[in-house]
Amino acid sequence: MLFRSVSIVLAIGLASCSQYLNKAKVVWQPSHQTDTGKDFNEAIVCNAIAEAAMTSSPKLKEFKVWSLGKKKYHHADSGSNTKMLHTSAIIEGKISGYAYELKSSNKKNPKVFIAIHNNGGTKRNAVWGYIHYGDKYEAENRVLAARLTNAIANVTDLENRGVWLDSTTGRNDYKCPTSGKLSFYSLDENINIAPYRVLLEIGDNTASRNLLTNTESQKKIGIAIKKELAIWMTELFLIKKSKNN
Repeated sequence: MLFRSVSIVLAIGLASCSQYLNKAKVVWQPSHQTDTGKDFNEAIVCNAIAEAAMTSSPKLKEFKVWSLGKKKYHHADSGSNTKMLHTSAIIEGKISGYAYELKSSNKKNPKVFIAIHNNGGTKRNAVWGYIHYGDKYEAENRVLAARLTNAIANVTDLENRGVWLDSTTGRNDYKCPTSGKLSFYSLDENINIAPYRVLLEIGDNTASRNLLTNTESQKKIGIAIKKELAIWMTELFLIKKSKNN
């Protein structure tokens, strides 16, 4: 597979691959939740991971959407993106922090959207990848999520729990209007226009506390995500380009 990819790169040209990576937009959505776990700030941890990813090589056209501290939105620093109250509801004329983040993301017209969260109450020192059920990019998103969870597991002691559909958590009341299935608001294709959308649950706020609160581990995880994402994006470009030639 590596030799095949190299031959395609040589045939198409390194310049065109570089141009693609420079143009394809990536949006990072770190958790804004400050109410998860005892003496644990998920927002700070996830933002550190996202920042590490964004500042590591290779440089892509990247943006961060984060509602933390923005008082003009409800649930700007709390809530779950599986709940209607915290996402799609309008309260006292205000949209939610999640809605603000997704509107901001859509304005960028991104190719890839990566949400970063930490799990809780699982008693597992693990990493999970979530994708949206039933849209046209489900298969590609499954591959991307699997590769990202594997990349994280490879640089930590986190168990790789693989890829899960957002309809399977059982803790939702938000539903995708198209499928009618329980869904993650941030991954719903009706809300998020990015074709490639993954939500990562990195560690558990109790079982993985030491790892998650370690600044070097945060950097290591962010760098691993970015490296694998860039490789996946390059391969996606090569495959599509070769099909068109």
